[in-house]
Amino acid sequence: MKKLLISLSVLLAVSPLFAQERTVSGPDNNLKVTVSLKRGGEPVYQVTYKDKTVIEESPLGVLTDIGDFSKRMKLVEHKTGNVDEQYTLNRCKTADVHYVANKLVCTFENADQKKMDVIFQVSNNDIAFRYAFPQYGHTACLVIEKEATGFDFPQQTTTFMCPQAAPMTGWERTKPSYEEEYTPDEPVGMISKHKVGHTFPCLFHIDNNWVLVSETGVSSRYCASHLSDGSKEGLYTIAFPHPGENNGNGSAAPGLALPGETPWRTITVGDNLQPIVETTIPFDVVKPLYDASQDYKFGRSTWSWIVWQDGSINYDDQIKYIDLASAMGYEYVLIDNWWDTKIGHERMAELIKYAKSKNVGIFLWYNSNGYWSDAPQGPKQRMCTSPARKKEMKWLQEQGVKGLKVDFFGGDKQETMQLYEDILTDANEHGLMIIFHGCTLPRGWERMYPNYVGSEAVLASENLIFDQYWADRESYNACLHPFIRNAVGSMDFGGTLLNKRYNRTNDGGTIRKTTDIFQLATAVLFQSPVQNFALTPNNLTDVPSFEIDFMKQIPTTWDETRFIDGYPGKYCVLARRHADKWYITGINAGKETLKLKVSLPMLAGQKVTKYDDNKDRSPRMSDATVKQNGEYQLEILPDGGIVLVN
Repeated sequence: MKKLLISLSVLLAVSPLFAQERTVSGPDNNLKVTVSLKRGGEPVYQVTYKDKTVIEESPLGVLTDIGDFSKRMKLVEHKTGNVDEQYTLNRCKTADVHYVANKLVCTFENADQKKMDVIFQVSNNDIAFRYAFPQYGHTACLVIEKEATGFDFPQQTTTFMCPQAAPMTGWERTKPSYEEEYTPDEPVGMISKHKVGHTFPCLFHIDNNWVLVSETGVSSRYCASHLSDGSKEGLYTIAFPHPGENNGNGSAAPGLALPGETPWRTITVGDNLQPIVETTIPFDVVKPLYDASQDYKFGRSTWSWIVWQDGSINYDDQIKYIDLASAMGYEYVLIDNWWDTKIGHERMAELIKYAKSKNVGIFLWYNSNGYWSDAPQGPKQRMCTSPARKKEMKWLQEQGVKGLKVDFFGGDKQETMQLYEDILTDANEHGLMIIFHGCTLPRGWERMYPNYVGSEAVLASENLIFDQYWADRESYNACLHPFIRNAVGSMDFGGTLLNKRYNRTNDGGTIRKTTDIFQLATAVLFQSPVQNFALTPNNLTDVPSFEIDFMKQIPTTWDETRFIDGYPGKYCVLARRHADKWYITGINAGKETLKLKVSLPMLAGQKVTKYDDNKDRSPRMSDATVKQNGEYQLEILPDGGIVLVN
């Protein structure tokens, strides 16, 4: 009898569903996803957290060239299971990850009796879901013309989102490049600035709950997506790239070989911001696509262009920055655009040898451009085709170059995702790390591609130099990134500017409004395994020595990250651990001094070194002690910062 009952329960788990509704919860049972069918056969899902609805009934499904999988569907089968995986990743916010989730696979059948699986994986604070399609007889491929996939938020929701840019706009027609301005706490359903939707990730605030929506696992097998503009009722749907991206070349609709799967769409939920900041879901549900050709070494870098600009791309100035990297004990120097004409390949070989003699590796800038923008900077036409790329990378490997920064991509089409992947795979064959700029959001790439380092995909430090408006808003924007952009992937910001004025001689250009300690704090706050810091040679003598000593010791890889306190656009306090050393970092974008009692159990009873601001905004270093119960009183000036180090 017992054997019969077990067999019956197994049978029921995979048999046709008579009740057209199924629920899967996270291990702690707080986060729940319910999948069902509406009367017209439209598949939908709903999300609750601690019994409160955070995503209302929202559509699932796709429209393809071989059939409609969004209506007149039947829920014919389901399977349940669990995922328990441990992995190590040395390029994101947490090194050792234990991912535990419950799994629900719902098999739907459309009016043509073609099947589609919807796969949900639910952990304590994260949901990942995607579609899977079998081969249909001789039909071994399909085009997904549209996704019905949506996220319907309650009416009281507010949003923190970055608008998608219209194609072929901006400087030299280089957009979209994920470098638009966020709008904070905006009512749900507002039309985006450029009327073409919102870039991932998107942050939503529902009463006391927070939801971060993004996607991961995007490779050459699919396009990158974004959210549509929302309806007045709060419904956002998955939107494909604008047809005009990449100068109109390539399809905006992705194609799949069958059997095939779409990327994962991810939803992170919490009744505070800790799950948002600490999430590892972009990496939990993806796998490495190839083996590393070598052990890649991450670290710190100097970068002349950010402050000294185009005029610094010459042999003599790069010597100065190599010497700066050597003095700081940094691993790398980044040499930016125009090096091919202003230095040349022959003299670059000499420069690389000099850097090697100083134990400094070289990153070199390249323009990705083929036909998708007017960006004039060289080297051009070296990364956009396979023959040219492999020839150039062979030379780079022979010279001992360590990595590349590739810039000015033209959009999110599947064709462009193929280019990202081709650059990464070819680079790995030649032992090269890759940083992308003027680019899309990374989507799980730290785990998928072993030589991937980071991406810009944010209003980065160059804007502080270009326009005083951005310099005035530096602290506000910095208080957004840990909760949104940097929550899902490495962010190459290029920060820690210690010059008071943003020009070569520190006496002109835009004016820095933040304190020195704010700048030190962002070296910890912003996460990327290779940090291209904006230090200049004069900083060795014109800022207090303890600031330089701090920047000499700062790591770029982290074993653990913990959210302490904060609110997007207002303030942020994080803790990061490298080996046995903790860095507590905080910044304040408010107009008043932030007085905050925080809990730091990892430093309970310990003496720490404190870096903070005097009342006159000058920097100071002092000793402090955390209470035995882990409590500590922080005070952070407006546009100021604090760092505690054990």
